[in-house]
Amino acid sequence: MAMEAAVVVPRGWRLLLLVSAAGLVALGAPQPPNILLLLMDDMGWGDLGVYGEPSRETPNLDRMAAEGMLFPNFYSANPLCSPSRAALLSGRLPIRNGFYTTNAHARNAYTPQEIVGGIPDSERLLPSLLKEAGYATKIVGKWHLGHRPQFHPLKHGFDEWFGSPNCHFGPYDNKAKPNIPVYKDWEMVGRFYEEFPINVKTGESNLTQIYLQEALDFIKRQQAARRPFFLYWAVDATHAPVYASRPFLGSSQRGRYGDAVREIDDSVGKMLSLLQVLGLAESTFVFFTSDNGAALVSAPSQGGSNGPFLCGKQTTFEGGMREPAIAWWPRHIPPGQVSHQLGSIMDLFTTSLALAGLKPPRDRVIDGFSLLPALLQGQLTDRAQLPLRREGAGHPASPSPALPLRDQAPQPHLPPPFLLCWESPGAEPRTWHTPILYYRGNTLMAVTLGQHKAHFWTWTNSWEEFRQGINFCPGQNISGVTTHTQEEHTKLPLVFHLGRDPGERFPLSFASTEYQDALSRITLVVQQHQDTLVPGQPQLNVCDQAVMNWAPPGCEKLGKCLRPPESVLEKCFWPH
Repeated sequence: MAMEAAVVVPRGWRLLLLVSAAGLVALGAPQPPNILLLLMDDMGWGDLGVYGEPSRETPNLDRMAAEGMLFPNFYSANPLCSPSRAALLSGRLPIRNGFYTTNAHARNAYTPQEIVGGIPDSERLLPSLLKEAGYATKIVGKWHLGHRPQFHPLKHGFDEWFGSPNCHFGPYDNKAKPNIPVYKDWEMVGRFYEEFPINVKTGESNLTQIYLQEALDFIKRQQAARRPFFLYWAVDATHAPVYASRPFLGSSQRGRYGDAVREIDDSVGKMLSLLQVLGLAESTFVFFTSDNGAALVSAPSQGGSNGPFLCGKQTTFEGGMREPAIAWWPRHIPPGQVSHQLGSIMDLFTTSLALAGLKPPRDRVIDGFSLLPALLQGQLTDRAQLPLRREGAGHPASPSPALPLRDQAPQPHLPPPFLLCWESPGAEPRTWHTPILYYRGNTLMAVTLGQHKAHFWTWTNSWEEFRQGINFCPGQNISGVTTHTQEEHTKLPLVFHLGRDPGERFPLSFASTEYQDALSRITLVVQQHQDTLVPGQPQLNVCDQAVMNWAPPGCEKLGKCLRPPESVLEKCFWPH
C-alpha cells in the first residue's frame, strides 16, 4: 500500500502538498528513488560559479544547477560542523538532539577527539529509517557525531563507512595526542598523516580521490544488486588544513582552497556521469550543500567566500549559516529552476523520508519539512503555516519562556502521545511557526521569518581572540553589529530586511512601522518555539584525554594501538 510522504500542512493545502509513493510512480519515478546527499565542509555560499564566484571554476556544479534547482535561501542548522551534521541526520535542531554545550553562554561546540559525548541512542537517524524501506546505506568521509564505540555510524543505521570520526587536524606525535583514525566499516585501516598522508606544507593529499572511488564503487554495487541506496558523501577537503590531490594543486586562481573546490567539483561531475551511464540518473535524487558557512578566519588560502553575506563560520550572521544548495533529479525536477523556498539542512531528513514513502517519527518534534512541493511542483511553502507539534501534552517545555533560551537545565525527553495540538475536537490546529532559528550553543541568537531577521544577541568572538588575529568577519566591521562582547538585544532586537540588506548592515529604525510589524510576528513564533521546547541532554560539555583515538577497533591488527592516559573528566573549554 502506498504510504503518504511526511508533509504536514493546514487542511486547505493538504491535497496540493501530499506526495504519495503511488504519486511518485505516476510522475514516472521508480519507487523508491536512490538518495545521494553531498555535504561539503566549510564551503561558503559564494564558492560556486552559479552563485557568482568570478573565477567560474566549478563547471560540474554549475551544470548540476542548470539541470536542476538552485536554492539561494538555504540554511544550515548551526554555524559549526558537528551540530549541523547531527541536525541533518536527525531532522532536529541541535538544542533538541543534544549537540550543544551549557558550559558557557552562547558558545559553539563540536566533537574533537577528547569529547566524551556523541549522538544519543534516542535519536532516530535518517539511515536507520531508510533501512526500514530496504535501502543500502553508506557514509563516506567525516562522521563527526562522536568517536567512542557507542557512537559508531554502523550502530546508527549505516551499513558501510569509509572515513574518519573527527576532522583531519594534525599531525600529532601519538604521545600527547593521537592522529585521527580512518575507518573501513567497523575497524580502522590507518591514520591521517600516516597511512593516509596529508602534506600540510604543500596541501597534497589523495583523500578526495579515495572518497570518490568509495562512492563510485558503492553506486555500482547497488545498481548490480538492484537495491535502492542512500549515500552520504561528507568530504572535508575544504576544511583547514585544506588539501587536494597532485593533479589539482596549483590549478585554481583562488589558491589552495580553490584547488580543493575544483577537485570536489570534478568528483561530483564523475558521480553524476556514472549515474547517467548506469541508467540511474532518473531514479536518483541528488542534493548538494554545506555544513556551515566559509571559515573566513582561514581565508583566503585556507577558506572560501560567503558572497554578499556578513561574517562566516562560528557566527550567526548570514555568512555563518546561509549555504549553497542544489537539487538534481532529471525528469522530475525541471531544469534551470531557482527556488526561493526558505530551506534548512534539516529539511533533507524529511524530504528523504518522503521520497522513500516514509513518515518521520511521530514521537518527537521534527524541525525539517518536506521540500517536495518546491522540488516537484515549484510551490513555495510558508514555513509559518505548519501545524503545531508539541513534545507532549502536560510535559515540561523549556523551564522559562523568556527570550532567549539561555543557561537552562535540560529537561528529560518524554515521548508525546500525539502529533498535533488541537484546541477542541474538530477545531483547526494551532499554527506552528517554523522560521530559521540561529542558535549558538544553548542561546537563541537570531530568527529569520520571511524577509526579516531579528538579532537578540550579537557576538563574533572576544576582544582577546580578535587581538590575537582570530577574526571571523575580516574587513566587515559594522558598529553595534559585529561586536566583540556579547551584546543583548532582547528588549529591542536588531531587525534587518534581508531582501534589501543581505549584508545585515542597516538595521531598521525602532520607530518604523515595518520594524514593529516584523518584530511582533517574530516574537510570536519565538514564544511558540520556546513554550514547546524540551532541550535534549547536552552532549558537548565533558572532555577526557583518555577517550581520544588511542586504540580504535582494529588497531591491534595494524600494530597501531596506543596507550591512553589516566581518565580525568573535565569541563570542555569553548572559547567562542
